[in-house]
Amino acid sequence: MKPQLLKVPKGLQKSFSIRRDVVLYFYNRWHYHPEIELIHIEQGSGTQFVGDNIQNFQSGDLLLIGPNLPHYWRCDEKYFQRESQLYAQATVVHFSLDLFGNAFLDLPENKAIRELLLKARFGMKLLGEGTENVKKLLQELLDQKSGNAVISLLQILENLAHCAEMKTLSHTHYQEEYDQFDTDRINQIYQYSISNFQKKISIEEISEIANISPHSFCRYFKSRSRKTYSQFLLELRIGHACKLLSETKLPVAQICYESGFNNFANFNKYFKIHTGKSPLGYQKEFRKIAVHLPNLEVTL
Repeated sequence: MKPQLLKVPKGLQKSFSIRRDVVLYFYNRWHYHPEIELIHIEQGSGTQFVGDNIQNFQSGDLLLIGPNLPHYWRCDEKYFQRESQLYAQATVVHFSLDLFGNAFLDLPENKAIRELLLKARFGMKLLGEGTENVKKLLQELLDQKSGNAVISLLQILENLAHCAEMKTLSHTHYQEEYDQFDTDRINQIYQYSISNFQKKISIEEISEIANISPHSFCRYFKSRSRKTYSQFLLELRIGHACKLLSETKLPVAQICYESGFNNFANFNKYFKIHTGKSPLGYQKEFRKIAVHLPNLEVTL
């Protein structure tokens, strides 16, 4: 499952890249790059893939993606509707691990930043105290016309290193050297799965999309994604159910079937395995939190 190598332009007289993307939907291809990526999703929602992790993303998310760690953002289907007035927006920074030099990062004063960049190999979602200040500093860096931008980037990393909460995304970091032979294949698998997970997808069906035999597909998918295709589909369905439980007032039974489960008992079982809560418990807990967050964009 080969991701596509993405070449990140730095621009003239710059040692790293920072930009703001305002697009109809995010770059929806499985890709990687040798640079570390810091991304603030300012506007947008959908499903993200980072290494072997699958989860929903939404406006306000702040993530740090390590070098050569494959990732993929797929906006919700509503962003692809022709009549939609929606757009996706993100501020993105790319910088090389050797930007500061090994000797600099080995200084005792930079221990927190060094540890942060080591954790980034697995992909990190940053939460809690410090993130709002980081978002403000990113905006200032984006607007910066003079002064030392590298120092500004260091300030951002120092703030990130002391965020109150960090969630590791991928269970493994990736060090393989990739070629582009399988790029189209994996993107076809992902796009077909995201568009059709609400119905049954057989191995024969998806292997035809991938243009390989069913037996070869099972081996191929697991060897590259660290999970079986059925596990991959299950995570897509649970993620969609979480989104419906938190953003709509649909009955749990309806959410079960709209998420691709045809058995309510199985839905409850797998949902609890993946989230630690029953679907109803998850919905009640989210609504309890939403009562205390009046600006939260959710329909109760």
